Amino acid sequence: MGVYEQYLSLRIRRHEGEPPDHIALVLTERDLLERGAYETLTDCFGWAFEYASQVTVYVSVLDTAAVPALRRELETIEAPQPVAVRGPDDRTRADAPIRIGIGLGGKHEFTSAVRTLATRVEDGELEPDEIDDEQVEEHLIFPSEPDLVIKTGAERLSDFMIWQSVYSELYFTDVNWRDLRKRDFLRAVREYCNRSRRFGR
Repeated sequence: MGVYEQYLSLRIRRHEGEPPDHIALVLTERDLLERGAYETLTDCFGWAFEYASQVTVYVSVLDTAAVPALRRELETIEAPQPVAVRGPDDRTRADAPIRIGIGLGGKHEFTSAVRTLATRVEDGELEPDEIDDEQVEEHLIFPSEPDLVIKTGAERLSDFMIWQSVYSELYFTDVNWRDLRKRDFLRAVREYCNRSRRFGR
């Protein structure tokens, strides 16, 4: 670790604010086509688990035909914790410490949860008045809310975890994914510690 990275790490450790326990990364299909992209992701997992207990990665995909190849790569990636990968056709929850969604849009995920709840009401398993936030969250593929969402290279998000990220802190880097270094990641964590979270209030 370089001197500047050591300085940032020290600042975070001494900060009064707590670092994020759940970090989310928003990538694009194009990001993963860059040389060294998967090595950067492996490195990023290592950086994240110095602070967090959970990491979610969302990969937005323009061409759904690319999903199988991306999935094969991501399911075999070297990672410090177990990995759960989910695609557009999956319905089972992702409960591993590292959760990766490929082309699984937030609108699609939320719609699927609502349909499941509607079916349970129709089957008499659930009363409409019993549907609350917890019921919706129980039927999401990615049930946990990220504390910090990091997007590299552009100040815009894709169709990513609409329900879960409503109170997340967003951080946009000034470098693209291929150029991401540990210092860029640490800056995001430090910025998170500096913020006063309001959770919609």
